This record gives sequence, structure tokens and C-alpha cells, in this order.
Amino acid sequence: MNGNRGRTEIPSRHGSLTRREFLRWGLASGSVLLLPGEAFCRWSGGGTRNVKTITAGEAPAELWKWSRKVYYQEALKNGFAKCRTCPNECVLPPGGRSMCRSHVNREGTIHTLVYGNPCAVHIDPVEKKPLYHFLPGSSTFSVATTGCSFNCLNCQNWEISQARPEDVDFEELFPAEVVASALRGDCRSVAYTYTEATTFFEYMIDTARIARSKGIRNLWVTNGYIRREPLLDLCSVLDGANVDIKGFSREVYRDLMAGKLEPVLETLEILKEKGVWFELTALVVPTYTDDMGRIREMCRWILDRLGPDVPLHFSRFYPRYRLTHLPPTAVPFLADARKEAMGMGLRYVYVGNVPPGEWSDTVCPSCGKTVVRRRGYRILENGISGGNCAACGTPVAGVWQ
Repeated sequence: MNGNRGRTEIPSRHGSLTRREFLRWGLASGSVLLLPGEAFCRWSGGGTRNVKTITAGEAPAELWKWSRKVYYQEALKNGFAKCRTCPNECVLPPGGRSMCRSHVNREGTIHTLVYGNPCAVHIDPVEKKPLYHFLPGSSTFSVATTGCSFNCLNCQNWEISQARPEDVDFEELFPAEVVASALRGDCRSVAYTYTEATTFFEYMIDTARIARSKGIRNLWVTNGYIRREPLLDLCSVLDGANVDIKGFSREVYRDLMAGKLEPVLETLEILKEKGVWFELTALVVPTYTDDMGRIREMCRWILDRLGPDVPLHFSRFYPRYRLTHLPPTAVPFLADARKEAMGMGLRYVYVGNVPPGEWSDTVCPSCGKTVVRRRGYRILENGISGGNCAACGTPVAGVWQ
């Protein structure tokens, strides 16, 4: 450590690391012990990060009505406990709070604080998730609580993903009420979305079980950062997912998200193995992931391990949160990435966060006819019949009915 409180001389692409960066860096390489009252640093600048301290480890004096025991945890000695939901595997002392801010240790047991108190509730077109091959034109009932297992510098929903549940406005909506609301809204699915749904795993899976019993589909919009055991549990009630693969580099995951790539790839293989329909989103961030060589490497991995039918959405970055010094992604680069991916053999490749156009249309991989025409989130034409191209009869991968 140097003479400045909260800094250490571990190198990074942005210079020395803040205390929070150091802990997140350590977390990416193994378990981190979170002590009550420990001060962490939240970034508030661009390339040179100004430091604002927050206190992590302040468990509420009393558990509230939105508290439940975390389903995946391990009791340790002296009242410590390890969360076993995501690969962060936070080790919490009594009174400690997890890195996602949603879990606290009370008397040796980890509790979630985000059960039934969503901070965002909306009815969305399913195309917004984005899911282009899952019941196109249908509505999905979207819920989110605070919390995320990553600390992405490019976060689009940082006001809620990086907040504590007690620091935002929320409403009371327990699992049965979520499903009832979805039915009233004529929604064919419930989407666990906006922040990272893995951090409200208990709320998500209890809701999903009720939804499944009522004929409502379940969609998981996620960074894919989850351990194998809870993922297998979730797969039993999961119908679709969009997984944000944030780059194809261990270094990018460390520097941009403070996470690890390998667990995300394992999640994709498990979803494939369990027959859950999923699509991929790759946000292209200038200077981080606008590397055509890495994009080719990612596409090769997708082809080899997942197959050519997994839809891939290249998404345009806009400067927000901690990367306001960067420009938006160049649209020609996104067009080139799409062309490269399709040239390598991926059959369904899209470009998002750009003005509506043909890059959002689904084309039959056999005859080349546009089978689903979109403008924004609107479906203008649907030429899928029984899961096949209506023109030539070729199967088009997806969940269509």
C-alpha cells in the first residue's frame, strides 16, 4: 500500500487500483472476505476515477418483511457464512453485506433483502430483452430488484444495479402477485431483467415456479454469472434467456466488469445441455471489446460449443456511468462484426441500439427470405409457420408457439 488511504499499487489499465477495485480484483481471482464497516470505493469519474467511499457491511438492525434465507449458502466458523449463488462466493461475517448489496449475514445465516420488493416493474415487448426468436410480438412482465454481481464501468442501469434495496423506491409484489399481474396484463412470460436477476435468485425462482404452474413462460436476462447448482435448479423452470457475453477476454472481464469469463461460458454450455432457448448479446465498447480478432474468437467458440443457431445480438455502446469519456460504438464496425459472424457460419446475427433497419430482421438460412420483419420492437411481418419458413419449409431455430 502507498501513503494514500484506500489505494494500492497493483497495476491496471487505468493506473493504481482503488480499494474497491483491489477487492473486486481479488474477488475475480477467488473468495473475498467482506468485513462489517469496511469502506469501499465507488468510481465517479472517467478514465481517472475519483473516489467516493460507501459503507458495505451494514446489515439492517432488524430483518424486514422482504427478507428470506438465501437458498445457496455455506455456514462457516464463528458466525461467518459463504454465499454460494454466484462465483463471487462472498464470505460474510455477522453483520456483513455482499458485493451485490442484496445479501446480509444475520447471526450466521445469509438473508436476501430483495424478496418481493422490486424497484422496476414494466410490461415490455419480448424483443426488448432482446429475444428475437421467442414468441415474437408477445408481451413480457418485467421485474427487477436492486443488485448486481458485477461492477461494470459501462452499466446502463447503474442507479438500481449498484444500489442497496433500502436506498431506492420499490413496491411490494410477492411471487404470486407477479404472476397474477402478468396474467392481467396478457403477458405470455415473466422476465427477470434490468439488473442482475441472479442476485434476487430466491425471488426469481419462487416466482418462476408459480408462473410455470399457470402456463406463463420464464425469461432470464443475465450476465450469466451463476454457480452450477443454482443454475441447474433454475433450468427446471426456465424457458428462455438472453445472456450478455461482455467480451471474449479474461482481461476485459477483469478490467471492465471485475468478473471472470469462464463461469459465463459454463453457463452457456449448461443452458445448451438443458435445452433452454437462449440468445446472446455482445455489447461492443470502444477500446475494450471493439477488437475484430476477439470477436472472431468468440464466434468460433459459439460455433464449436453451442452451434450455428444461437442468435447473436451485437449492441451499440453509448457513453454512460463511468465511461462517459468514450464515444458511441461506430456503426460501420457493428456492421462489419455482423458480416464477419455470419460469414463464419452463425445463422442469426443482429445489431441493436441503432436506428431501426434490416439488421433486426430474421432471414431464413436456406432460401434467404425475410421471415420476421421488425422495426424497433414492432413486428411488421411474421412468416414463420409451425417453426418453419413459410416460403421453403426450412426450420428456423427458436420458440415460435
